[in-house]
Amino acid sequence: MRDFNGQTYWLVGASEGLGRAVAFELSKLGAHLIISARNAERLDALAAELPGPVKAVACDIADSDSVAAAAAEVGDVDGMVFLAGVYWPMKAGEWDTDKALSMAEVNFNGAIRVLGAVVPAMVARKSGHIVITGSLSGFRGLPGSIGYSASKAGVMSLAECLQADLRGTGVDVQLINPGFIRTRLTDKNDFTMPFIIDPEPAAKIFVNFMGGSRFQRNFPTVFSWVFRLGRLLPDAIYYPVFAPQPKG
Repeated sequence: MRDFNGQTYWLVGASEGLGRAVAFELSKLGAHLIISARNAERLDALAAELPGPVKAVACDIADSDSVAAAAAEVGDVDGMVFLAGVYWPMKAGEWDTDKALSMAEVNFNGAIRVLGAVVPAMVARKSGHIVITGSLSGFRGLPGSIGYSASKAGVMSLAECLQADLRGTGVDVQLINPGFIRTRLTDKNDFTMPFIIDPEPAAKIFVNFMGGSRFQRNFPTVFSWVFRLGRLLPDAIYYPVFAPQPKG
């Protein structure tokens, strides 16, 4: 198992929800945390509550200059956990280009910016730990998920590419794909969310997986089987089951 005690981890997207809960779990395990998000006040409030060493560094991952400035302040780290994300439910018939672009800019391009700030140094010293948060919604296209599913699919593919390139180099890559977690983002949904869980138990699953050596974790486990099966189904079966046409 990985020992987090005394290790420096940069958590990007740590001010609330799953990111906040993961910060508590890692801090309790003795990790030295650097927490980032756009809202400096929320970061400072979280830093005051965490039990271990912590530094708050505000950062807008949709802005390349902001990421570069934050990375310069953060310096070398043992690990980076990418937890940032934005979400709006969106059907193709209710297209909102600004919101779709925002999801792509934060969820996918934001990950590229942050990874670009930490991966080269990890590769150079042949040591590091990269953890990327995907989503069960990224396995295949879903109704009402324009922007979000596509951005998460990109993030998941990005993690797979990193794993393909970095296996055996000393830089460990992990991809964690959660289902529904009760946050301000899922509060926007007007449909029943099966197996929804609170951030705290989700963070325990998240950090427990980080302590191991496997590449990918999908949870809740039973719910994830539905999405993984959907990836294997032919179009003629997948779309009628997962995106049935309206009657009438």
